[in-house]
Amino acid sequence: MSSKLDQLRAITTVVADTGDIDAIRTFSPVDCTTNPTLVLKAVELPSHADTVAEALRWGRAQTGSREAVVKTVADRLAVAVGAELTSLVPGRVSTEVDADLSFDTQATIAKARQIIAAYAERGIGRERILIKIAATWEGIRAAEVLQKEGIDCNLTLIFSQAQAVACADAKAFLISPFVGRILDWYVKKEGKTFTPEEDPGVLSVRSIYEYFKAYDITTVVMAASFRSAGEVEALAGCDRLTVSPALLDALSHDQGHLERRLQPVKPAKLPARIVLDEKAFRWAQNEDAMATEKLAEGIRAFAADLRKLRTLVNGWL
Repeated sequence: MSSKLDQLRAITTVVADTGDIDAIRTFSPVDCTTNPTLVLKAVELPSHADTVAEALRWGRAQTGSREAVVKTVADRLAVAVGAELTSLVPGRVSTEVDADLSFDTQATIAKARQIIAAYAERGIGRERILIKIAATWEGIRAAEVLQKEGIDCNLTLIFSQAQAVACADAKAFLISPFVGRILDWYVKKEGKTFTPEEDPGVLSVRSIYEYFKAYDITTVVMAASFRSAGEVEALAGCDRLTVSPALLDALSHDQGHLERRLQPVKPAKLPARIVLDEKAFRWAQNEDAMATEKLAEGIRAFAADLRKLRTLVNGWL
């Protein structure tokens, strides 16, 4: 029998949640996704030494304030890592807009255009890139503008149905609902363990997926942030799954049967239609303590790693 990873690939597009070139070569995913945390790890790997050296040479030739140069070099590194990854996967590479812009629609739009232009300078078209944006109200509005310009977006840090539906309404190309971080919150709150079938993160993604299929929503659902192979298996059949190398490795060595759990069909009974304006969106988020806390926590964590990357660059220059 083929491995569970091979069985998964037959029903779901598998994305590598890493910037590690060696891991991507090993597991041959269709797409790969990065964020400030992954870029920070990637630039410290020997495989990216030439990329770092080139960015630093470029940075030392720039004029302007030290702070501005550091920020542009950090941006250049993120795009350079993404460019390397485009040579290893046939599909898309996600590159994240600065987390500290998560509540600024116009700045997010401007940064996304800069990222696309930077890839274009390297000969990489926008059809190979997804702009990754935190799914705040402001980020969703930025994605709405970018999608109309032909810049496809990956709305990340999705913890609620309201976020998912608002992203779909904005015609986002893809959303990344998180699994493991939702589980973390409920484990801490309730002080108990959950099976994959009871896992609140798994149930959240299933609900989003079923709603999208019920209403023929074309936005891609890509579950992310897994804590175990069991969570991955519980979402087999989802449009896409972005999985860490450690879990990809575990699935590649498991020869058991993998059951498809999500089917792209309309349910017999349609769920209630969700209609959201800004007021309704913000109220729905406010009423969901988990989604509110995890979204804020996720933005803070990505912003902290972005600061670490910039500090690292400042020390190298």
